[in-house]
Amino acid sequence: MTDPKLQSLADLSDQLAEFAKVRNWEQFHSPKNISMALAGEVGELLEHFQWLTETQSHDLSMEKKEAVALEMADILIYLLRLGERLEVDVLDAAYRKMAINEQRYPVEKVKGQAKRAAEYHE
Repeated sequence: MTDPKLQSLADLSDQLAEFAKVRNWEQFHSPKNISMALAGEVGELLEHFQWLTETQSHDLSMEKKEAVALEMADILIYLLRLGERLEVDVLDAAYRKMAINEQRYPVEKVKGQAKRAAEYHE
């Protein structure tokens, strides 16, 4: 097997689809079910940071960082599965969204501020 760090998101998505297919899990992987599972995994990620201070959230122990990394992996896995099931190229969508955000949040208007897009136009 190729070093996973050298594989693309498309390769990972293909692996995930095959993983589900050979287990006959595709029947359960509707967009609704995957999005609900995704929300659950995001909740599990949030639990690791609940009640931490800003400083503590930056200074995670190695064990906590590994647990967070695995939750992040679960999120990525479900996101890629959702993209595969809906025929959405998630990487392409992310690049398109970044182009939109470049327009919505011009540096000269937003630098150093954390507001919603509509608040910059008030």
